[in-house]
Amino acid sequence: MRLIVTGGGTGGHTYPALTAVNALRSRLEAQGRGLEVLWVGAEDSLEGRVATANDIPFRAVATGKVRRSKNPLKLVSPENIRDMGSALRGVFQSLRVVSGFRPDAVLATGGYVAVPVGLAARLRGRPLVVHEQTVLLGLANKVLARAGARMAVTSESTLELLPGSARASAVVTGNPVRPEVLEGKADRGAEGLGFEGHDPELPTVYVTGGAQGSVQINTTVRELLPWLLERANVVHQCGEANVDDLREATRDLDPALAVRHHVTAFVGPELPDVLALADVVISRSGAGTIAELTALGKAAVFIPLASSAGDEQRHNARHLQEAGAARALLDEVSPERLREKLEPLLADSERRAAVAENAREHGKPDAADRLVGVVLRAGGA
Repeated sequence: MRLIVTGGGTGGHTYPALTAVNALRSRLEAQGRGLEVLWVGAEDSLEGRVATANDIPFRAVATGKVRRSKNPLKLVSPENIRDMGSALRGVFQSLRVVSGFRPDAVLATGGYVAVPVGLAARLRGRPLVVHEQTVLLGLANKVLARAGARMAVTSESTLELLPGSARASAVVTGNPVRPEVLEGKADRGAEGLGFEGHDPELPTVYVTGGAQGSVQINTTVRELLPWLLERANVVHQCGEANVDDLREATRDLDPALAVRHHVTAFVGPELPDVLALADVVISRSGAGTIAELTALGKAAVFIPLASSAGDEQRHNARHLQEAGAARALLDEVSPERLREKLEPLLADSERRAAVAENAREHGKPDAADRLVGVVLRAGGA
């Protein structure tokens, strides 16, 4: 089977695509078939680096970002006009790529680069599957939905946001989660981190702001540490730039409490075990994080990134909080508000388990296989 995959700009678009490609390759190999993949993305991009690191051939095309505004005059800004020209150039480049590669199907996972490639697929009569990771519908995916793409969405509530022409054939797949994330072992979590002060009699809170860390999350949790460490172990992934400041700020903690606070810049291959160990997670609420924590069935307190595109992180967090599947700081972010959200989860194991079970009901650990099924059907396999 020949597949073009496109999408990127952020990890939220890129890693679900990679997970789907790996799942598709495994499915075909089990059937005695092969997969030839070409990833098409922006030059000097995350998706280009990910494709190269995973031995997937990569082609770059031009793309452009549309800067949204409620003021119509700002939509015709010089930057938008320039980028619209780049996007048009990207469509012509993509037409040549699609004609040359002749894919059985094209999988687009969002981001601005998906638009020229997706439109080229439709113009060349190639089946196009578009995957939406968030509860909301991204701008690029709105364009492709109207162009006749087969839509695969993460949440049932996204269906009503689709154009009528796309809604009838849309499939709810969930958001692909890396298989290794689902295979962690809690009894290896503390040992893998070198967390010698971990108390197995207490719940464990995993704090993360993503690979680079979050100053907002780090600061909020730091102010709450004396209270928090009386009730829980804390694995605090804070980002390389924040390690020294965080350790310095917590140097005056009671040593009996400080031993339960494990600070690390980055959590790498041990992440599945850390997630398995965690009873509560404090994090952002991006689509990838939501997919992993719901697939695992984890109680979480979300602190949405206010600057996320279309305010999607706040929407994601609110959606789960209203379903009883998470807690969230949707407006004010402060140590006091975080304590209000955490206290019931740490004090009452039954309540924590109920939130975790509700989260699991929203998870789709088989999302990659579901999405692969949509791609195979679109490609006539």
